[in-house]
Amino acid sequence: MARNFKEMKEADYPICAISLETTLLNKTGTWRIFRPRYENKLPPCQDACPAGEDIQRYIYLASKRDYEEGYRTILERNPFPAITGRVCFHPCEDACNRKEYDEPIGIHNIERFLGDYGLKNVEKKEKRKKPEEKRRVAIIGSGPAGLACAYYLSREGIGVEVFEKERLPGGLLRTGIPAYRLPKNILDKEIEKLEKNGVKFITNTTFGKDLTLDVLLEKFSAVFLAIGAQKERDLEIPQEEQKGVLEGIAFLRSVNLGKGVHLGKRVLVIGGGNTAVDCARVAKRLGRITTLLYRRTKQEMPASPEEVAEAEKEGVKIEFLIAPVKVLLTRQKTVKGLECLRMKLGAPDSSGRRRPIPIKGSNFTIPADTIIKAIGEVVELESIPAELEKTEWGIKTDIWGNTNKKNILAGGDCVTGPRTVVAAIAAGRRTAEKIRFDLGMKEKLSDEDKREPVRFAQLNTFYFEKQPQVKMPQIEKRGRETFKEINLGYKEEELLTEAGRCFSCGVCNRCDNCYVFCPDLSVKKLEDGYEFDYDYCKGCGICAAECPRSAITMYPEGEI
Repeated sequence: MARNFKEMKEADYPICAISLETTLLNKTGTWRIFRPRYENKLPPCQDACPAGEDIQRYIYLASKRDYEEGYRTILERNPFPAITGRVCFHPCEDACNRKEYDEPIGIHNIERFLGDYGLKNVEKKEKRKKPEEKRRVAIIGSGPAGLACAYYLSREGIGVEVFEKERLPGGLLRTGIPAYRLPKNILDKEIEKLEKNGVKFITNTTFGKDLTLDVLLEKFSAVFLAIGAQKERDLEIPQEEQKGVLEGIAFLRSVNLGKGVHLGKRVLVIGGGNTAVDCARVAKRLGRITTLLYRRTKQEMPASPEEVAEAEKEGVKIEFLIAPVKVLLTRQKTVKGLECLRMKLGAPDSSGRRRPIPIKGSNFTIPADTIIKAIGEVVELESIPAELEKTEWGIKTDIWGNTNKKNILAGGDCVTGPRTVVAAIAAGRRTAEKIRFDLGMKEKLSDEDKREPVRFAQLNTFYFEKQPQVKMPQIEKRGRETFKEINLGYKEEELLTEAGRCFSCGVCNRCDNCYVFCPDLSVKKLEDGYEFDYDYCKGCGICAAECPRSAITMYPEGEI
């Protein structure tokens, strides 16, 4: 039996009866007990995306070589696709239905292509905008949440000033992500989009020291706090405050800003998240013998599996089921090693991961000259104004970023605790929408998309061939001794091949199956899709059954 349409032979073709007279007089729609309806559903990739990007649409546009419209489609929900296409850990791909068939679509690789295309070919055509003076918003912090809020406000003509404590804008995008993942020239080009819209960046300015809420509220209609979570958690072990024990975020900041960092020959990195993996890969690039210690197994690591694999490829040694006990010092109070304890896994804890349990008497020592702790970031609660309500993570807000103080909003990691770049971007966009609503520039706030995402079992995969994902081209291994970008990006041919793999789950892409298979000729082709002629549709459901994408739904007659 044929497994897909390309394997069908002539003997497999359906035999159709030929009528010698017109059948138009017999309106078979009167037989119907079920009625088909074209109904675009929610693709699982879009459902999983924290920013809610219309992924199916921009992949479809990419497959048609309409790169500009694909780029603009992303901008509606995410202003920085050249960034997220590089650093997002793509939960969309984990949800991709194609994963159940062969391999998921390389969505972030397609997004990167469109983002780079937009920076090179679209943004240069955009005209510089002059912001209005009467409605102005202050943003504290120029990380992904602050930048996203500034983008969506400024493109509506609102005057925006962004205050940043470092000498260059970008926040954690600049200071926390190594250049081999996010080249700084890409970040600079994305920031130029905001400057073109009239956004002003005031750097070397610290909130709480150089700025206060009361002063800002005198000059601005609203203030958005996007200060991030940039304080490293303590290990809570003896002697961790000694020289030679570094914080992961501070270490990455120094390297990214070109400041000198003293590292010994042997470096231990403690942690299992993306910051820890970045620290280990950076230390390795700086020529150190680098070992990463994690108290659970590889399966429980919160870091991206791709980043973990890249670290191992580059020579970072990873030791699992090990927890630190005490920093060991020389007589001169310099680091000489780390006392550790071996662990075993117990029952799952509140995170859903199996709890690490110490193995009694398993203490041992690992020699080291430098220890980098990277077990997670927290908000500097002392930097939050006393008049704002707080949670255990940081600033207390509602879903739109409102705090307990009028015209003061907050979003991103300073509200949720450390999340992802794309989650912070989503928070910034939501807050911008709320500010526009408060300023009388928007009639109502967006409703939540409550549609159920299309699942693999709802698709008709007979019409798809198995095809592996187009892998991202990378630099040669010897180039990894530097901070050159590792991933090279798709070429156009690779982009078109990968975009062509998309199932287009739940969304009609005009494949003509319903038109071809309808036995009553009751499907009419329109310029922008199809419609049913219900005078002749007898509700047989063949159209819905043959739709590869579940874009047709059968309802009992009378329900719609």
